[in-house]
Amino acid sequence: MTASSSTSLSAPASAGASQPPGEAPLVLDTDPPRPLGFRDQAAFWLNLGVSLIGFSSAVTVLGTGKAQLSFAASVTAIAVGTAVGTAMLAVAAVIGARTGAPAMAVLRGLFGTRLSYVPTVLNIVQCVGWGVYELTVIAMGAEALTHGRGWHWLYVVLAGAVTTALTVRPLGAIALLRRYVAVAVGVSMVYFTVQLVRQGVPDPGAGNWHGFLGATDYVLAVSISFVPLAADYTRHSRTPGSAFWGTFAGYTVAQVWCFVLGLMALLQVQGDSAKIFDTFLGVTAGWLFFAVLVLRETDQSFANVYSTAMSVHNLFPRVDRRVLTVGTGVLVTVLALPVKEFADWYYGFLGLIGSVFVPLLAVLAVDFFLGRGRHGGWDMSDGAPSRPLMLLPWLLGFVTYQFLAPSDIGAWWTDFWGRVHGWAGFGPQEWTSASLLAFLVPALVTWALVPLGRRGRGAGTPAQDAPEAAARP
Repeated sequence: MTASSSTSLSAPASAGASQPPGEAPLVLDTDPPRPLGFRDQAAFWLNLGVSLIGFSSAVTVLGTGKAQLSFAASVTAIAVGTAVGTAMLAVAAVIGARTGAPAMAVLRGLFGTRLSYVPTVLNIVQCVGWGVYELTVIAMGAEALTHGRGWHWLYVVLAGAVTTALTVRPLGAIALLRRYVAVAVGVSMVYFTVQLVRQGVPDPGAGNWHGFLGATDYVLAVSISFVPLAADYTRHSRTPGSAFWGTFAGYTVAQVWCFVLGLMALLQVQGDSAKIFDTFLGVTAGWLFFAVLVLRETDQSFANVYSTAMSVHNLFPRVDRRVLTVGTGVLVTVLALPVKEFADWYYGFLGLIGSVFVPLLAVLAVDFFLGRGRHGGWDMSDGAPSRPLMLLPWLLGFVTYQFLAPSDIGAWWTDFWGRVHGWAGFGPQEWTSASLLAFLVPALVTWALVPLGRRGRGAGTPAQDAPEAAARP
């Protein structure tokens, strides 16, 4: 990393290790190539928006028993949650395109280099967790195709090997997704949609809209889970506009389609998510199109493994990224081997992700576009000074989210927030959206702190006098 640059972490391309022309840099302080246009980003995020986990996650929208939403309410929650979450995701995508930095390195400008390690470690944990889940769901899909034969470990190893291979040439992998995989996925989704519509869609809730905002929060959390990954890919965009609209268009269309299709499949098996794959395999030639979706699931594990390595790069900027991606791929594969199915706390994990990264994005966006980033002080160098005050709005956002929607990660956690509700004399209501309020509260607090940030730099400091290159297209 070059300490001489206060607004950029880039050094001349020759500063890093040798790399294939047009590929992602091998070390952190090398200028990233920018070959990705709108179509590349749209295809990449379209592929990420379709997932086998997305089909199963439709159960978080539908609900269970008497709490089930109507079909209309479920589809509306999917559309609203996706649109809001993807708009947040697209904002993070723009920041990556403007700075040219990976997602966790961008946070050096927000918190300072040392304090940026806090969200970096959290992101490593969530990316490894998602990577394990993705390899698990690939193995589950392969087992469904082979009628439950006991080759789970083999499917995990094969999926892990393909995933790791894709991360070695990440921009080449994105080009592959655009040219071939996106088309195959689109054909498969159209086929399954037509088949399930022909079978009819039963309405589970007879007009019930209770729990609508809770369902919306779950959908939003899935989109938000990609916020701390977005810049790892959009840093290679030609323009911020292509990054924003490619991300928004591709991911919105794909996730809405994926969740609605999962909802239709779930209703065919009376809401039993363990049997959802049977719905797809039960249609004519369903095994062929389902196999396409199983194979392309590796783009999900690719994104999580690659972004884990990019996060580790913020801690160890001089280590060759190929060493980091291969090491991460091996780790995720080993961790996935004993996992046979999703644990009960998976949906709590989704909520916890939202409570961490929704407010983090709010703080980042306000400070980047209205605060220090706007005024030329976005310091991503090795020596970026700590900004502990910016931890305050992030913490307030996390508390707001957990107060309104405590994550189901253990009885001790829910009991604690139950006591807080009793002390406050107020608890979650049907009209309270944890995600939206956890974005609004830290955004307003950060906005209030912007003048303090400008005065804190003082006149004539390097950060204040630096050019605004990091905050402009």
